[in-house]
Amino acid sequence: MAVRRLHHEQPESFAFTPDNQAWAEKVIGRYPEGRQASAVIPLLWRAQEQHNGWLPEPAIRCVADMLSMPHIRVLEVATFYTMFQLQPVGRKAHIQVCGTTPCQLRGAEDLVAVCKRRIAEHAHEVSEDGDFSWEEVECLGACVNAPMIQIFKDTYEDLTPEGLEGLIDDISAGREVTPGPQNGRRFGMPLSGQTSLGDIKDTTEGHLPAAHVIDGAEKASHAFAGGHINAGGSDFNGVPGKAPGAAKTSSAKKADDIGTDAQKAVPAAKPAARKAEAPAKSEPKKPAAQTSLDLDEDTGTEPELLKGAREGKADDLKRIKGVGPKIEGILNEIGVYHFDQIAGWTEENKAWVETRLKFKGRIDREDWIAQAKVLASGGETEFSQRVDTGDVPTSKA
Repeated sequence: MAVRRLHHEQPESFAFTPDNQAWAEKVIGRYPEGRQASAVIPLLWRAQEQHNGWLPEPAIRCVADMLSMPHIRVLEVATFYTMFQLQPVGRKAHIQVCGTTPCQLRGAEDLVAVCKRRIAEHAHEVSEDGDFSWEEVECLGACVNAPMIQIFKDTYEDLTPEGLEGLIDDISAGREVTPGPQNGRRFGMPLSGQTSLGDIKDTTEGHLPAAHVIDGAEKASHAFAGGHINAGGSDFNGVPGKAPGAAKTSSAKKADDIGTDAQKAVPAAKPAARKAEAPAKSEPKKPAAQTSLDLDEDTGTEPELLKGAREGKADDLKRIKGVGPKIEGILNEIGVYHFDQIAGWTEENKAWVETRLKFKGRIDREDWIAQAKVLASGGETEFSQRVDTGDVPTSKA
């Protein structure tokens, strides 16, 4: 990744609008005292949205002061994530082209060529009319729909060079555009149509719930044609109203038609009938003397077991690293109460115990036997000392 630096031209100051200031204070209030730094990314994002899609240095200082963070720490965040633009971007769209392997194999270089020809020769340059800019970024997370781009908060997937050309034309003309796959598929659905969950119906016949839909297609989160992004401080990411001159694009309509035809061609899959299964029976607790007779497991050899603790006083098995209250209870239930019992286990005994514990490998992983030998002889381990001083919360019953 290239070194990311602040732009050489910066505004003199930055302040949130009253609405965005109220929103920022609400976000900061979600975190406990001393943890306000957790709000740094949403506040930087809102500052970028307010400042025409890029993040100036005064905004970084403003956010740092609001969160009582050193300026350099917030600068580190802003320069690390490519979601933050550090120099002016196109008024209508900044196009981020995914250049990672899946997209590269599916034609990302052709999308970059369109950006170079239609917008500017080099990344981060603004087009002559000031409306567009572009850059190549790392994985945008929709590999199954490669190649793809991201514009502000929205992704446009399954793109072709012609599709990107049309997208740029629509945005330039102020027409509303449809995020998501551009070839008719729904999310990662096969192109041939839906093949599973055929009995689940959505409120809009295959689309998102009505609150997120315009004429059957998802809304873009940004009103193009120069509108600020979330400048009013709304928590809702959708478009409050249609962009000037908004109209459903022919490409979007074509995508809907393709998707509808594909779904008609492939009947909805019926859920396979499932055989009734008898509920699993929980293993009843058994007295120690009956354990070897009643359990089905034949693995290993039963070790020395007791019907109760000697003289009514069991050892604190939780002083063995790897034995918590639950496991201690299981050990007591099967008849293990003392360190010397564990210290005398053979390989066959361990195998038998593990079938009762349902934690295969733990005895060896924590070396219970070696610990038990030390404790049985009256010695201490580093872990048992920590238990005795109360430094191991998991050892408390």
